[in-house]
Amino acid sequence: MTIDQIIDSMQRDQNFMQNVAHWHTIEEKSALYADFPSNLSSVIVKSLQNHGIRQLYTHQATAIETVLKQKNCVVVTPTASGKTLCYNAPVLHDILSQPENRALYLFPTKALSQDQVHELHRLIDSIKPDINFDIKSYTFDGDTPPAARKAIRSSGHIVVTNPDMLHSGILPHHTLWVKLFENLKYIVIDEIHHYRGIFGSHFANVIRRLKRICQFYNSKPVFICCSATIANPVELAQNLIGEEVALVDNNGAPQGKKHFILYNPPVVNRELGIRRSYIKESQSVASLFLRHQVQTIIFARSRLRVEILLTYLKSLMRKLKKDPDLIRGYRGGYLPLQRREIEKNVRNGKIKGIVSTNALELGIDIGQLGACIMAGYAGTLASTWQQVGRAGRRSETSVAVLVASSSPLDQFLMNHPDYFFQSSPESGIIDPNNLVLLLSHVKCAAFELPFETNELFGSDFKNEKGVDSTSDILAFLEENRVLHKSGNTWHWMAETYPAETVSLRNASEENVVIIDTTQPREKVIGEIDLFSAPLFVYDDAIYIHSSQQYHVDKLDWERRKAYVHKVNVDYYTDAQLKTTIKVLDIHQESSVNENRYGYGEVAVTNLATMYKKIKFNSHENIGWGKIHLPELETHTTSFWYSFPADSHQRLRIEQQELGDGLKALANVLMNVVPLYVMGDPGDIYTQAMIKAPMWQLPTVFIWERYPGGVGFSKKLFHIYRDVAEAGVTLIQNCSCKSGCPSCVGPVLEVGENGKVIARKILNLMLA
Repeated sequence: MTIDQIIDSMQRDQNFMQNVAHWHTIEEKSALYADFPSNLSSVIVKSLQNHGIRQLYTHQATAIETVLKQKNCVVVTPTASGKTLCYNAPVLHDILSQPENRALYLFPTKALSQDQVHELHRLIDSIKPDINFDIKSYTFDGDTPPAARKAIRSSGHIVVTNPDMLHSGILPHHTLWVKLFENLKYIVIDEIHHYRGIFGSHFANVIRRLKRICQFYNSKPVFICCSATIANPVELAQNLIGEEVALVDNNGAPQGKKHFILYNPPVVNRELGIRRSYIKESQSVASLFLRHQVQTIIFARSRLRVEILLTYLKSLMRKLKKDPDLIRGYRGGYLPLQRREIEKNVRNGKIKGIVSTNALELGIDIGQLGACIMAGYAGTLASTWQQVGRAGRRSETSVAVLVASSSPLDQFLMNHPDYFFQSSPESGIIDPNNLVLLLSHVKCAAFELPFETNELFGSDFKNEKGVDSTSDILAFLEENRVLHKSGNTWHWMAETYPAETVSLRNASEENVVIIDTTQPREKVIGEIDLFSAPLFVYDDAIYIHSSQQYHVDKLDWERRKAYVHKVNVDYYTDAQLKTTIKVLDIHQESSVNENRYGYGEVAVTNLATMYKKIKFNSHENIGWGKIHLPELETHTTSFWYSFPADSHQRLRIEQQELGDGLKALANVLMNVVPLYVMGDPGDIYTQAMIKAPMWQLPTVFIWERYPGGVGFSKKLFHIYRDVAEAGVTLIQNCSCKSGCPSCVGPVLEVGENGKVIARKILNLMLA
């Protein structure tokens, strides 16, 4: 069956349609063209015409013209709209006019760098016959052989890398890259919407260091940024690079017809508001396409859910008497060679179904996909549209199905499809001046080049003001014998290499290696960050990797190693976490109607306490065990909202009922907040306290996962009323009687009156 025939059968299937909350059709769109810019190299124009490109899309023409005028720009168009040409064409134009010119391409992942360099090589190869020198482009990352690195430094016209390699492998060794930095004309930053939160805040500081080194070598590169659709592309780009940018968003790319279905699994217990498992429903929806050989991508929200779905779909393939290897998984923790092999086999069609975390959201070319199934909301509108864009990358009809979980956030979207289809995507938030991050990157910058006494970190080529606290940070580092001041200059004096100890992506600088001991010769099969290890690889956990189950025999916490062996059991494990929070410093606070709210620095202590054994398919609890691991403490930022001490009397309820209502409110806020800040739901945590230790008042905390925070708490301080109003709407529109997973949480957790009391407390916030 073709895609159109499958869609027709779905629309005629009453059992399927009764669960469809909304069916949205995006009609096909014709291309909008523009002529090649008159000043673009005729060699490049000829090459493009030889490949059948007679005209450019409107946004491509505008972007190329802007860059050739030496202006920074950010190109904002959907997935598969030809953004690559927006930077390849002007970069190659300048190298053709001046062979000494250099360019640096930055992609958020190694996979995307390697993918994009193939397209660049195709364009370079096509212009070779018409030029009298070789344009050399190289990928420089952790997989680059040592023998090739010298050639890249000396002769690479275009160096393609990722932020991590720039941070730890290029900037600290800039004296080996003199040719690049002296002649650096362009810096390309692709997928800038990916640089938000902690990763974006780190990356903005890496760019500050990059520009500082460029200034030292007297070069002033032009920035070409590309992004998927977000609410603030110009603001985000300017915060990342510290300079003004021009917006290019006149998308001229064609688009095939797309069906976007919001699918809400049926209710199996109306009293408790429990719906059928969205994981099982996602498997069922995916099977509609996989049975008919339609290449399908299935996105899941976590590593564990990827492995559970992968297990189910491989089992389905066996029942259909098809090769289970037609379905593969893809997520962080897989080793690089395994991921490259999976990408290649999806692209050439050998793999029919791929189950992935958001690792495949980015523009890696994985070929022609007909369907996209999302097991649960991706967390942001921007991420969801990125995932939807993975199917139908050319002009044919495609289908995207969002299968909702019972979480309040998912149910809010099912009940408000207009929010999804009419709202603009969220803003990307970063906080480059997070003190924890600043300290790390000032150390890295001092290792790269000495600081002058009056120099401010982060000041740009216009000599605009940089970070005010630079001198205080330098003085602190001198006290700790990291720097030495000689005259008016601060010099690095420590023996350590600072970039090695700073991870751009994780709250933790360390990871745990997972070692398979099944065979006599031990083998590393994956890795996991230190903060996640207590939830996935504790003693006796069932760790799932590429649908293969492993029993964790021992987590060697001191040596950061988890020893596992292969097993075949009918359950998986799920860890429970206990959290305590303590306020360290108040950054800003206000009050209204005797309610207090504010944000500031907090210390959060996490302790994994126990795990449950969950049976596959039925998802019933079949056992438990204790986890014996040390506490992990994080200093971060939090927003809080406190109510008067006599709130239970004002609401005419018992003190215990107020505690239940606060817990219900915390559940609602944890799921609504991600709609208003461009953060993953996993980036934000909530906790209710009947008496917060610092001020002895009923309080709800919303804190950020990463050390130092990334700006969400400050934003919540200013928009908490919008969040509270969304919480009221969510509770009002839920059909359950006393509370359920789709609004305030299950009755057993929040009490019989939790739903009613949470609504009353929200009204106190809005009074």
